[in-house]
Amino acid sequence: MFPFGFTLREREIRGALALTIIRALGLGFLGLMAALVAYLVWRGLGAISWEFLSQYPRESMTAGGIWPAIVGTLWLAVGSMAVAIPLGFGTAIYLAEYARPGPLLTVIRLGVNNLAGVPSVVFGLFGLAIFVGFFGFGRSLLSGCLTLGVLTLPTVTAAAEEALRQTPASFREAALALGANRWQAIRQVILPAALPGMLTGAILALGRAAGETAPIIFTASAALTLAPPESMFSEVMALPTHIFNLATNGTRIAATRPQQFGTCLALLTLVLGLSLVALILRARLRKGRKW
Repeated sequence: MFPFGFTLREREIRGALALTIIRALGLGFLGLMAALVAYLVWRGLGAISWEFLSQYPRESMTAGGIWPAIVGTLWLAVGSMAVAIPLGFGTAIYLAEYARPGPLLTVIRLGVNNLAGVPSVVFGLFGLAIFVGFFGFGRSLLSGCLTLGVLTLPTVTAAAEEALRQTPASFREAALALGANRWQAIRQVILPAALPGMLTGAILALGRAAGETAPIIFTASAALTLAPPESMFSEVMALPTHIFNLATNGTRIAATRPQQFGTCLALLTLVLGLSLVALILRARLRKGRKW
């Protein structure tokens, strides 16, 4: 007999059953994702053309393209990461390497975990009140980047802290034994080893920032622009809000249906492309590091 009163045969059967269920759930999820992508490709591929990707909207957005929305989405995604990565990595280093166990550390971790579950519309209202109103940045690219940076900060922080904690303790001990101080050990030993894992959170946050709608509507979005943003204080178009405007606010919603699905497909491709670039960068950093 084995622990819990099961025979070897019963344990094998239960293990095989659990593995089958897990595989079925995984395949079901992949099937749903494949069906979603296939539907977007089927409905949106006909709208994709060089004109659609490189021109400005015209004729009540029933013709032309989505070029300003693509540029605006890229600016917002990259700008949000410029805000979230330094703050998130710095917070993670403090929590993993410097903070002592106690009430303060518990409160900080609790706050980070709770912020990760806050709906994006709440962050949008926060950005509207603080960045647009209080600081006077107005509806602008800067307000949008700051708001999306705050929205993605919990994801970046949590992933970076976990990556730092998974770094072997022997790395720290060896660096300190060789005469390095704590910051030198972190900067020259711990961070290089943990950076690929820290980038995982940044990749997830990048995809979320590129696909958010509510924060951009409140802080940065213009329904239509005929020029790229001239400065950080310019309003911008973005793919998520462009889809929203086409589907709800236009005067010829049915006529813009192909543009709606084409924009959805372009947004999906853009998010996948940004994530792929980040994954390649992470793979290059991991290359040759085995521990």
